[in-house]
Amino acid sequence: MSHYHAVVWIDHREARVFHFSPTEVEKLVLHPDHPTKHIHHKAGSVGGGHATGDHDFLHAVAEAFSDAGAVLIAGPGAAKNELVSHIEKHDPKLKKLIAAVETVDHPSDGQLVAHARKYFKAEDRMVK
Repeated sequence: MSHYHAVVWIDHREARVFHFSPTEVEKLVLHPDHPTKHIHHKAGSVGGGHATGDHDFLHAVAEAFSDAGAVLIAGPGAAKNELVSHIEKHDPKLKKLIAAVETVDHPSDGQLVAHARKYFKAEDRMVK
């Protein structure tokens, strides 16, 4: 089954990828091989206490939406930006699929898909 739009919610522990149409949804959940634990920030530490992304995980997430026409990337922290940076560096052809990157806390699957449908409904009106 093929859907034009996708939404990705990502943090350092998992990525939830949804391909959807107005009436259907397909879900894929991905986990890194070595998930990071919550890191406490230490003043003066190298890197500020931020975990670096798992490149295999980020690549798998990018591949999971590579057949979509447009994707909304969301998440609560830095992982969404790490995904975008990974795509720019390693999968630049996928960069054109990214419609937006948004900070979104921890929505339910239904809330995330509803948000993405609303986003793309407005976005599609602007593009046409």
